[in-house]
Amino acid sequence: MTENATSKDMAIVAARAADEKKATDIVVQNVGELISVTEYFVIVTAANSRQVSAIIDEIEEQEREQLGMKPLHREETRDGSWELLDYGSVVVHVFQPETREFYRLEALWNDAPVMDLAAEAGITDAVYSDRIAALLGDREAGAELEESRQEQPEE
Repeated sequence: MTENATSKDMAIVAARAADEKKATDIVVQNVGELISVTEYFVIVTAANSRQVSAIIDEIEEQEREQLGMKPLHREETRDGSWELLDYGSVVVHVFQPETREFYRLEALWNDAPVMDLAAEAGITDAVYSDRIAALLGDREAGAELEESRQEQPEE
């Protein structure tokens, strides 16, 4: 890994690479406080098996070029509906829509903070399905409510 690269940097590189290959529903969750095996999940959707492979290849290439990282493990389903890159502290999941809907990983780790991709990664034109947009909207609304509660003086 390049000298000062962090797990967060790896997650951002993966999200940007997925975005460059037109992935949708890009979600980066900081799961480090909830599970001990990794810090970040990067979960994205691809339209078909060819796009799944293209996104995985692009992420792998960008991680190697930008950060000098190679995955510890790469897995894929026979039908190309899901591929995974395991970098240890970052695990990338690329799903076709039906498979993502079935597993709903982002909902499984619902308590994990979600990265603001516009602010952190500069991804401003991401495309989201109704389910993921609602999930992210609920989290943002919850975070805003919590912030306002913390800012208000107690009576």
